[in-house]
Amino acid sequence: MATPEFDPAHVRRAQEGDADARNDLLSRLEPILRGYFIKRIGKEADVDDLVQNTLMRVHEGLEALEKPGSLKSFAMKAALFELQDYYRGRYDMKERLYDPELPPQRTTAPDDRSAEVDVEKALDVLTPKARRIMELREYGYIYREIAQMLDTTEAAVKMQVKRAFEKMRDALGVVLALLWVGGL
Repeated sequence: MATPEFDPAHVRRAQEGDADARNDLLSRLEPILRGYFIKRIGKEADVDDLVQNTLMRVHEGLEALEKPGSLKSFAMKAALFELQDYYRGRYDMKERLYDPELPPQRTTAPDDRSAEVDVEKALDVLTPKARRIMELREYGYIYREIAQMLDTTEAAVKMQVKRAFEKMRDALGVVLALLWVGGL
């Protein structure tokens, strides 16, 4: 019978505070995680961040791992959570950096009137609470912080954001359709 890839006794030593055992486990997980992320998103710069954050999750949760023989599945679950965060946009830069020597890039063609769509009008379709939540999200607050500020649950905030996006998408869709028909 083949020996397990991660010996449960070795994992237990890492859980009990053996720094060498912990470092060895994390070092052996790194190429597995790297391959997982490269296969899913390609050789992007974000792969390093995803691997590092996954290893941090494993490092922080190692002591709570109840079945030392399931370290690899534990690490892959952490990798899945990191990948989901990546797809949700967590790894996007909040601040765009521009070279002052270069002209700014246009986001629309010069004759594209969709740039004239007033987002404020789309925000007007929202309730005051939903608008406030959207503003706080734009300022970079996470759902948990918004929930604490508004004295509500994180799930309620997420639902408000989902509904707000749906309302705004519908409102902007109507405006853009009118612009298109009007001779964009």
